[in-house]
Amino acid sequence: MAFTQAFQALLDSGLTTLCHAWAITRADGAVFGFTDHDGPLGFEGVTFRPDTGLSAMALARATGLSVDNTEALGALSDSGISEADIEAGRFDGAEVRAWRVNWAAPEQRALMFRGHIGELTRIDGAFRAEIRGLSAALNRPLGRVFQKPCTAVLGDAACRADLTVPGYVTEIAVERVEEARVFRFADLPGFAVDWFTRGRLEVLGGAAQGLHAAIKEERAEGGGRVVELWQSLRAEVAPGDPLRLVAGCDKRFETCRLKFDNGVNFQGFPDLPEEDWVMVHPSRAGATDGGSRR
Repeated sequence: MAFTQAFQALLDSGLTTLCHAWAITRADGAVFGFTDHDGPLGFEGVTFRPDTGLSAMALARATGLSVDNTEALGALSDSGISEADIEAGRFDGAEVRAWRVNWAAPEQRALMFRGHIGELTRIDGAFRAEIRGLSAALNRPLGRVFQKPCTAVLGDAACRADLTVPGYVTEIAVERVEEARVFRFADLPGFAVDWFTRGRLEVLGGAAQGLHAAIKEERAEGGGRVVELWQSLRAEVAPGDPLRLVAGCDKRFETCRLKFDNGVNFQGFPDLPEEDWVMVHPSRAGATDGGSRR
């Protein structure tokens, strides 16, 4: 890392006006600032608060592609990191930046670490967060998988399906909720039964606002419609909370072509032979022109 001339001069002087500052940016855009100084600091549009008891363990750095990592410890509070937000998963994967700062002149600082929150746990009114460096993103399989089903996520850069087109998304208030996993509606007007199976449910308001989950099944039941998730949302959803339902995709070429009119962007290989192809006997037909074997 490169230090400015003024900051390097401060380090060389031996003055003890240094502290740490951390900024945590969640996926929903909320930013939280913390410092181990005894007073608030402000820079880069973030206010770093001293009343959270946040502290960090030693940063483990390594050469090559090994993952840099550290831990952060702090107190739970309603104004900072709360137990409810941790339970809801709002801090999962949040971006973390850490600076060494001259608290007497905050413009003199150096970014020491940048990464994301890994495992986050809470116990006895405090939390412990594992923080992983940027190289952690490289520690995962990459490359194309040759398979019949589509490998894209509906609506992403590879899929390119336009989900803003009417008929693919609806916003509706839930009428009954069971275990934050089963959502019941009197009807989903304009949508065929099973339209949202394998789709996405997003919460637009209430205690679970901003959370989302994959839909396991959407079905007709008892004269109404039921949307069931694979697993419960990690915050309470109350009757009347607004939801957004996104149409489901089963990754088949026929669905991509007929339901979403998006066959040109299909990311699978629908004509890939099955595994039993290797056991097929040679053709006895006189013509071997690449046509059907039947």
